[in-house]
Amino acid sequence: MTTEQKPLQSGFGPETTAKEVLAGQDLSGKVAIVTGGHGGIGLETTRALAGAGATVIVGARDVNKAQEVLAPLKNIEVIRLDLADSSSIDEFAAVFLSSNRALDFLILNAGVSFPPTIKDERGFDTHFATNYLGHFQLTVGLWKALKRSGNARVVALSSIGHMTGPIDFDDLHFSRRPYDKVVSYGESKTACSLFAVELDKRGRENGVRAFAVHPGAILSGLARHLSDEELAGWGVRRNEDGTYTSSGGFKTAEQGAATSVWCAVSPMLNGKGGVYCEDGDIAEAVPADSPLQRGVRSWAIDPVLAEKLWTISEDLLHIPHGTINSLES
Repeated sequence: MTTEQKPLQSGFGPETTAKEVLAGQDLSGKVAIVTGGHGGIGLETTRALAGAGATVIVGARDVNKAQEVLAPLKNIEVIRLDLADSSSIDEFAAVFLSSNRALDFLILNAGVSFPPTIKDERGFDTHFATNYLGHFQLTVGLWKALKRSGNARVVALSSIGHMTGPIDFDDLHFSRRPYDKVVSYGESKTACSLFAVELDKRGRENGVRAFAVHPGAILSGLARHLSDEELAGWGVRRNEDGTYTSSGGFKTAEQGAATSVWCAVSPMLNGKGGVYCEDGDIAEAVPADSPLQRGVRSWAIDPVLAEKLWTISEDLLHIPHGTINSLES
C-alpha cells in the first residue's frame, strides 16, 4: 500500500534532536551503515545510533581522519568509501558483505555541494554523480545484506534544494544548457527523493523500506565552496577558524540528524515508506509554485519519474535492469 505524503503528527519538530528521537530505544544487535558518518549531521547520526547500542559502519574517504574523530565512540567500524569512485563503492560493499551480516539501517548521508569540479572523469555532473549515483550503486551492492535483515530501512538525504525544479532528463550532466550550480545541486537532491520512492516500491516485499529526508539548513563543511558574498546572501559569515556565524534560521547538527534517525527507527513508520520527510515527520506535499522553504514538490515524489530515473541510472552504471529485484538473499 502506498504511504500518504501527509504528516503523521509525530510530536517532533524542527528543534528535536536525534537523541530525543531515540529516547528509550535499544538498538543492540542492529547494524547500520552511515556514509559520511564522521562529520556534521552524519557524525551526529552515527553518535545517536551507536549510543543506542547499534553497530555503526562509517563510510569515509579518509579512514584515518574518520577513525580519529570517532575514537571516543563505541561500536564503530570505518571502511574506506569514495562515492565519486565506482571501484571504491564496489570494494566497500564487498568488504561489508564478506562479514555475512544483515544490514538494518542504510543512511545515505554523504554528499557534496557546489564543488570546484563540476564534472567527474566520466563526464557526469559531480552533484548528480556523488550525491545520487554513488548511493544508488552502493545500495544495489548492499542489497543482499538489506534483504537479509527482513526489516531494513534506507534513508536518502534529499534537501529543500529540490524546489529549484524538476530533473532535466534530456541533459542530466549540463552538456547543452549553461551550468548552474544551484540547479545542479537541486536536481541531485530531487534524484535522491525519487530514488527513495522507487526503492521502496521494489524493496517492500523483501522488508526493505525507503525514505527521503530534508535535514534542514545546517551550517557545515558543505558550505566551504561558497564565496563570502554568497554566504552573506543567506545571512552567514565565515569566521577565520572555518566556522560560521548566522543571523538565524539554521539547525544544529544534532537537530539536523533527527529526521534521518526518525526515519530509520521510528515505530510510527512501520509498514510505511516511499515518502519525503522533514522535522521528524512526513512532510506536507505543497504546490509547485509554493515559496515556502518546506514541504515537498510533486516532481520529487512522482512515481513515474522515479521509475524513469531508476532505469536511466541502471544504464549509466551498466547495471542490468531489474538487478535489485533478482538478487538472491
